[in-house]
Amino acid sequence: MSTHPTAAAGFGRAADAYERGRPSYPDAAVAHLAAALGLGPAGRVLDLAAGTGKLTRLLAEGGADVVAVEPVAAMRAVLAEAMPEITVLDGTAEAIPLGPASVDAVTVAQAFHWFDAEAALGEIHRVLRRGGGLGLIWNAMDSSPEWVAVLKELVQGVRGPVPQYSGSPWRDAFRSSGLFTPLNERSFAFTHELSEAGLVDRVCSTSYVAALPDADRSVLVDQVRALVADVPHPLVLPYRTDVFCCRGT
Repeated sequence: MSTHPTAAAGFGRAADAYERGRPSYPDAAVAHLAAALGLGPAGRVLDLAAGTGKLTRLLAEGGADVVAVEPVAAMRAVLAEAMPEITVLDGTAEAIPLGPASVDAVTVAQAFHWFDAEAALGEIHRVLRRGGGLGLIWNAMDSSPEWVAVLKELVQGVRGPVPQYSGSPWRDAFRSSGLFTPLNERSFAFTHELSEAGLVDRVCSTSYVAALPDADRSVLVDQVRALVADVPHPLVLPYRTDVFCCRGT
């Protein structure tokens, strides 16, 4: 199964911006994820579609034995440089390069909406040991501040027909697969402080923004800079982190 072309092109171009501009995950959300999945030093965890390793690092810091799988070479390179002690493999959610029943838990950060959900759930179930846990996590911008609502409108204006977390049919695959227990959902609020350059990186780390022609991306960047010119700095970008956990049946 190949990676979605927008994800492949955009994340391939934006790996460095992704590393600079994307937030990490709040401690409370990671602690909840670890507790729900039973993560610990004795367990092996697959961080699937690991990107530049935003979640991978937190899992490793918590003592888990982590293996990362990421299909985009540029993202893998950033992760491998940052965490040379971690095994980083080329692979997709629909063709995971691990053997059956080889991990105790699987995590997916900011990515499940890109997957062929039915195929991915089958593969995740295959590599999980019996009763193993699956955790999904997304950081979503909170558009309560007016400038963030406008920012989201600007970015969504260039999105086109690509998958996204919000409104995605990915939940339906869980309901129909019969491979996992019902999803347990928790949400956590946090904020990310950014400079103007950091916000530009955050916007340009979005796959469909990174995949734009240079001229169109420059227009969007100019609009973003103009939007925040009068917003107090450092910019405070609010987020909601959604965590979903279940176990294999």
